Amino acid sequence: MSELAELLQIARRAAVIAGEVIMPLYDAGTAVELKADRTPVTIADRNAELAIREFLARECPGHGILGEEFGETPGDGRHRWILDPIDGTKSFIHHVPLFGTLVALERDGVPVAGVIACHAVGETASAAQGLGAHLNGEPCHVSATSEIREATITMTSFSRMLRGRSAGVARLVQECGLTRAWGDCYGYLMVATGRADVMLDPVMSIWDAAALYPVIREAGGGFSQWDGTPLLGDSVVATNGVLHPAVLQALAVAPE
Repeated sequence: MSELAELLQIARRAAVIAGEVIMPLYDAGTAVELKADRTPVTIADRNAELAIREFLARECPGHGILGEEFGETPGDGRHRWILDPIDGTKSFIHHVPLFGTLVALERDGVPVAGVIACHAVGETASAAQGLGAHLNGEPCHVSATSEIREATITMTSFSRMLRGRSAGVARLVQECGLTRAWGDCYGYLMVATGRADVMLDPVMSIWDAAALYPVIREAGGGFSQWDGTPLLGDSVVATNGVLHPAVLQALAVAPE
């Protein structure tokens, strides 16, 4: 087994450990606090990240770790784990099962392995550079949809989508076959498995996006920022690849 395959196994195990912390609290309910930026956080977010950090420190000593809840622990400068213990905390606290744990491994500044673990629906998408993408251990691939008018486009928050890009988003909504807000990380799992064709998020942090990059790309899809830059940034457009140019063209439409 290659080193990267072994590291992907570690990433999957880290996500399982997070799920073991999260799901009892999801089932029982837990108190919600607001962070300084007014986004919600729960004990499940914090305890899950702590559990992953402890596991990774044991399995990969020397690797850096960056997590949403507890910041950065420097490492060897080459490897860095990037964690979002609960991507979709708002879904989590509303008992909507579209949340998940995101675990990414960055090597030399590029995400080379990623896991999207949607615990409440029992589905985990994972991938590593050159090793393909898998859903619950079975190979998965993006759709073959080639026309926007036949595409299913999903997003996390429709109201957020309209801020600053309303003309382009409105055009896509009008022209596509179906628009839904099957959001948070589950939307990206849907693109990677061919259930949806496009997933859009206009505002993203690195812990939101890092795990998505290898999963979408290894599933055969397209991944970029809204301006078309094919790297991690502060926004994400994920598609089946075929539709990527048309989506970016639509998003670039200026307001009338």
